[in-house]
Amino acid sequence: MNQPINEREMIAYIAGKTKADPQAITLILKHEQTFINSAKANAKGDVDIDSDDLVDYVLSRRDVKLDELTVERILDAEMDYLMDKGLAGYVD
Repeated sequence: MNQPINEREMIAYIAGKTKADPQAITLILKHEQTFINSAKANAKGDVDIDSDDLVDYVLSRRDVKLDELTVERILDAEMDYLMDKGLAGYVD
């Protein structure tokens, strides 16, 4: 059974690792969710997200004022958090 993600805790974790502004983190995660929700699942029902495509998408949003490295750090820290909680993993 999947436990719900504590968004406040996750944002605090990401802010602690990246020193990014929590409001900027929230914005990046919102755009990330939009990108993931629009991704097409394959025949197995899995959604394969290319991290470079995701970063490019986030950076293309008009309201994102962060540089590419900061966006990558935020997304990496989010993945670290989700993996620590057992909620996500990488597929080879």
